[in-house]
Amino acid sequence: MRYSAWEVFRNGLTGNKGWKPVWRNPEPKSSYDVVIVGGGGHGLSTAYYLAKNHGIANIAVLEKGYLGGGNVGRNTTIVRANYMLEGNSQFYSHSLKLWENLERELNYNVMLSQRGQILLAHSDGQMDRFARLGNMMRMQGDDAELWGRDEVRAKLPYLNHDTARFPIYGGLMHWRGGTARHDAVAWGYARGADRRGVDLIQNCQVTGFRIEGGQIRGVDTTRGYIAAGKVGMCVAGRSSQVGEMAGLRLPIESHVLQAFVTEGLKPLIPHVVSFGMGHFYISQSDKGGLVFGGDLDGYNSYAQRGNLPMAEHVAEAGMALMPMIGKARMLRSWGGIMDMSMDGSPIIDKTSIDGFFINCGWCYGGFKAVPASGDVFAHLIATGNHHAAANRFLLDRFATGRMIDETGNGATPNLH
Repeated sequence: MRYSAWEVFRNGLTGNKGWKPVWRNPEPKSSYDVVIVGGGGHGLSTAYYLAKNHGIANIAVLEKGYLGGGNVGRNTTIVRANYMLEGNSQFYSHSLKLWENLERELNYNVMLSQRGQILLAHSDGQMDRFARLGNMMRMQGDDAELWGRDEVRAKLPYLNHDTARFPIYGGLMHWRGGTARHDAVAWGYARGADRRGVDLIQNCQVTGFRIEGGQIRGVDTTRGYIAAGKVGMCVAGRSSQVGEMAGLRLPIESHVLQAFVTEGLKPLIPHVVSFGMGHFYISQSDKGGLVFGGDLDGYNSYAQRGNLPMAEHVAEAGMALMPMIGKARMLRSWGGIMDMSMDGSPIIDKTSIDGFFINCGWCYGGFKAVPASGDVFAHLIATGNHHAAANRFLLDRFATGRMIDETGNGATPNLH
């Protein structure tokens, strides 16, 4: 069914008995033209764009649990396009443009709130870097405003300006940045893909790949063998494990990234705020909770939970930036499994196996990339050619040295 104000009104008069399921729950068929492994944001958006942009209807998305139960439902919901390097800049700019039309396209409220993101600077050197970053963003066609100390104080008075451990020198404001509702994004793409005939198969774990003569033939699953002409892998923190089933050794490490939310408070923080002297970022949800996160847990893990020392580390960064949040009670925390590439940038490429494609290495940028990731990965699977917005995310860059290291956010395995 199509959502509209009329449908809300009509169902309100009839006891809300007219709503239909958002998507089907079909049995898997014996074969598909394309199988997408992973039912998170990237897998669902890939299936949607394969059907919408390339007319491929015989598609299955295989999810070992329930749709949206992985990283797409375990993040801090930030959407932005403030990248500087060739490759990342074009890609995230493309993604933000897709975000801005997503609700209209999907006929689904993903609660996109372009409230702006401010990157705080705490030294002259950071101000110089943000001036350069802002210029690069504007050359790419995105917005950026460099604010001085007084402007930040006037517009963000709730920060610690006078007795801060790390004084605030200014910041870079990106007004088109903001937040979206993470689970609504998964549900919207799931509904959109289902409406175009895509089979969304839940509780269907891939246990192996059938490869003959260097060609992918299908996947073995807990619900039987499924033949496929092409297979795309979008499994985030499980990329190394699933890739290994196909004989691939990927330059990926998996780490836990924790996120936290406080009790609901009155409106306090109108923007997304990023701390320049520590990896800390915070915004306020529509329910009033302060949503924040910080650094990865330092050890490799496939657990969707974190540890208390890192919780303390993140809270310490928040207290250094705005001490008043120490009065708020922590409501809950959760963890996502991050697929950390060695240069902090994603991999969207073909593999040495004909018909087998990979989409991984999202590090901290997976949620904001969901629309563009699906768009460009669908283009690659359907045409065999790289989309112009993602032609730098090649697997062989780790062998050739053509890295895309934005801020040293790679996994740096020598450190642990």
